[in-house]
Amino acid sequence: MKFTSHMTRRKALGLVTASLIISAGLITPTTSLGAPAGGTRSIPSGGTTSIQTRPFGVDGLQQPELRPGGREEDEGDGEAGEFTRPRPGFKNGKFPKKPLDAPVVASSAVAGSNADVQASVNGLTHRDQRLANGGNQFSLEPPDQALCVGNGFVVEAVNSVLRVRSSANAATLSGVQDLNTFFGYPPAINRTTGVVGPQVIDPVCLYDPDHQRFMVVLTTLGSLPNGDFTGKNTIDLAVSNTGNPLGTWTIYHVPAQNDGTDGTPDHGCTVDGVVHGPCFQDYPHIGQDANGVYVTSNEYDLFGPGFNAAQVFAFSKAQLAGHPASINMTPIENLAVDGSPGFTVWPANSPAGEYSSERNGTEYALSTIAGDGSETGNPTGTARRLGIWAITNTASLNTAAPALGITSRLTNSQTYVVPPASDQKPGDIPLGECLNDTTMPTPFGPGCWQAFFLPADEPAHDEVESTPDSLDSRMQQTWYVNGTLWGSSGTAVRVNGELKAGIAWFAVSPKINGAGKIQGRVTKQGYIALANNNLTMPAIAFTPAGKGAIAFSVLGETHFPSAGYVRIDERGSVGPIHLAAAGLGPADGFTSYKAFVGDPPRTRWGDYGAAVTDGGNIWLASEYIGQTCTLAEYFPSPNLANFGSCGGTRTSLGNWYTRITKLSQ
Repeated sequence: MKFTSHMTRRKALGLVTASLIISAGLITPTTSLGAPAGGTRSIPSGGTTSIQTRPFGVDGLQQPELRPGGREEDEGDGEAGEFTRPRPGFKNGKFPKKPLDAPVVASSAVAGSNADVQASVNGLTHRDQRLANGGNQFSLEPPDQALCVGNGFVVEAVNSVLRVRSSANAATLSGVQDLNTFFGYPPAINRTTGVVGPQVIDPVCLYDPDHQRFMVVLTTLGSLPNGDFTGKNTIDLAVSNTGNPLGTWTIYHVPAQNDGTDGTPDHGCTVDGVVHGPCFQDYPHIGQDANGVYVTSNEYDLFGPGFNAAQVFAFSKAQLAGHPASINMTPIENLAVDGSPGFTVWPANSPAGEYSSERNGTEYALSTIAGDGSETGNPTGTARRLGIWAITNTASLNTAAPALGITSRLTNSQTYVVPPASDQKPGDIPLGECLNDTTMPTPFGPGCWQAFFLPADEPAHDEVESTPDSLDSRMQQTWYVNGTLWGSSGTAVRVNGELKAGIAWFAVSPKINGAGKIQGRVTKQGYIALANNNLTMPAIAFTPAGKGAIAFSVLGETHFPSAGYVRIDERGSVGPIHLAAAGLGPADGFTSYKAFVGDPPRTRWGDYGAAVTDGGNIWLASEYIGQTCTLAEYFPSPNLANFGSCGGTRTSLGNWYTRITKLSQ
């Protein structure tokens, strides 16, 4: 659009990012095992929906571009000095007594071809997400990737948008649907009235092969018209009524503020560390066994400084498939392992029939125990143990009175260490260069920066190419097949003498003993690293034939952010690194620059990728940068016509892409 002088530029943005900053504290659970203390709750249907896409909005800045009323989402990671609460102490044997060294890892080779790639296409992009629903959306970083495949369809969701593809060739079968509308909410922002809608975050997706149903799950935070949060938040679940995601879906909104209102238990969250307030379900993830669908989350104070523990929301697969007027939801509250709060307890997904029948049905999960201490209680940022989890008696989800059990333990593993930020190959960063420019003519005066800020708020003009966030060492995607539980996480590695971000992977042999307790050990494990580069956001999946893959992003001194993967088999043999799509330029989004997010900036990179199977094939989805342009292409006209679009390849505030790749078995 044409940016006219009557528009307020300074926060034509609002200087807040897309999601919530979580300043995480620690509330020690009173028991080492979670329990469904609140009991099974009946959740009424929120109605039906279907994919009804609207034309894209127009290019150019609109006020506000970034969601007002929120805080930047840091997924529990605080800056030095941010945490004022006491740090928990050590427990001998559980956490290292001092920080462990990053493992020394040999560099993988890079494959010269991708013979197993059957299809590889650009998935949803920042431009798709921002311009969906007629442009009634915000600019968001990073992309949170959901992917599920089955019955001839691929459902992809990223941040606040959704699209359906064909699994035959990855061709699009729908337009881009905004998730606010899909879940029955007002738009993220009404560009005519300025009213801000609820905030939908962290979508995840699952295909139930036993009932041929697609499911999309996310967290929604209720908002006032000005964007301030009401305190209400829900785990929202949409399930397709048939095996065709282009048809009708049924929606369920599960109240999840856990402050004693709306039928929720009271978990003692606060608004300031003292005064009672609502909780918030962050980072939901989804898994399944023969009987149930399990959504786990990390529970924080919505407004205060506290972290509580991981939570589980369990549903009957058979009941969901029938899309009744109400469903049962059975919670498992305040997970803990060896006295430490559960954090990012990732439930396993499985191919059809690859489920555990132990203890009347068991769903397994994995977690790590490093972090900065604010969630797990481990202040070293390093560990060499994994959390193994089992939800038992899952067949009871198909009865009127579900009675789930939960058991957990720590088991020894290789070392993993919170990774450093990722450097990236130098290239054009037109948003950063715009902030630095003081000479280009604009309707407001000289300097491209004036498209964003009033003279009183002139930035320092010293922006540099960013170092994208590598997240932490939390468990990423988990997969259960042929009796083995597979997982992967980020870790620091020392490769060719340099400290880089790499990947740790694990194969665990779990079982339930006669006393109903989980046992298990790591049977295979290893690292993946690439000299002069970083590997981030891993996602692992396996076919029943024992063929697997790990997807990730590749970025560093010799690669712009790219979509990569390795093949892995059930013996733990890992092949060379493949580039499914080579990046074309550096990350150049608003979280990269001090002018928008403060000093130091934290370039948000995808909080998770995805890997799934559809029988014999493996599907991968990762973030990468699929475009590049110069400042002249970014700012082609002094009147700001087509400002920031670079020929329709990006928006003014972001240039992330996702890449979807289909691999043969």
